[in-house]
Amino acid sequence: MGCLDRATADTGSQVAAATYWFDAAPAGRPYSVDIRFTGVREGVRGKRAAQDRFDVIERVENILPSSGRIGVTSRVERLNPGAWQVTASAVQKGSPGVLPSQTVTTNTRFGVLAQGPSVNLLSWPVLVGLGAVLALVLQAALSARWGMNSGVVLAISAIGCLLGFIGGKAWYVVLHRKPLRDLFTTGACIQGFLLAALTVVVIGSLLAGYPVGTLLDATAPGIFLGMAVGRPGCFLTGCCAGRPTVSRWGLVSSDRRLTIRRFPVQLIEAAVALVIGVVSLVLVFVAEPSVHGAIFVGALAAYTFARQLLFPLRSDPHTPTGRAATMAVCGLALVGALAVQAFG
Repeated sequence: MGCLDRATADTGSQVAAATYWFDAAPAGRPYSVDIRFTGVREGVRGKRAAQDRFDVIERVENILPSSGRIGVTSRVERLNPGAWQVTASAVQKGSPGVLPSQTVTTNTRFGVLAQGPSVNLLSWPVLVGLGAVLALVLQAALSARWGMNSGVVLAISAIGCLLGFIGGKAWYVVLHRKPLRDLFTTGACIQGFLLAALTVVVIGSLLAGYPVGTLLDATAPGIFLGMAVGRPGCFLTGCCAGRPTVSRWGLVSSDRRLTIRRFPVQLIEAAVALVIGVVSLVLVFVAEPSVHGAIFVGALAAYTFARQLLFPLRSDPHTPTGRAATMAVCGLALVGALAVQAFG
């Protein structure tokens, strides 16, 4: 047991995580497999309490033949802390081939620290933090170029980042119908962050007497270059995961339950953000728009449009109707921004 595990052993519900590995069938049609995980806590003498044993079944649906090595992770909560012996075996219900049983020894851990393979929770705050620092530094430098006080701009944006963090959490809670008590322990959505943070930037620029459009243009490159740095953290953490695929472009990653070859939508989105960030940075230096704010509007519209194109590749695709409407609005906004740049 590591130092962090010892420090958190008595701070909340203990979770045991165990992973069963198997190879997908080489050919045939998509199929499903049920994996039974049974665990007992080691070192227990006499009658075992309910928190000293478990028996759960994890169902894996729509397994694509030829998708390679697959890991199924079961996370069982509210257990007594300690070492556990876990045996996993496939419940044969029409699945091709014979899958052998596997036995592993694992230790309980605190809450979200108990994860399966291909999940590195620390990568998200590190990369997102680095992205935020890059965004703030670049925004301060560009706003100073246009005669704004960089200290004031940094203060506005720091408040925006703080409230944006809360906004992203709140958006996730509402979208996924989570209880409010999970606000600071659950995920976050970039839409909520942007809405809250940009609202603060607009209000702050008005209070400081700065042109809103000019400050937004100075903000655009940092936002998207920061996303390019931070979005890979989602790939490494197992959130916003792509759909399983047998494509050569797929990469092995996890959704915190199933480790399998997937479309790397988080990395594709990071590449899109990088292109938009570089283009908007070039435009800030070389363009002289008659309407300030057009660079920001165009960048945001381009990013949102591309994001809608990527949703079908995610394991949680949004509704086609909503995506089509969003793409139409973003397309019009992008055309308008380009027209202002070209003819304004």
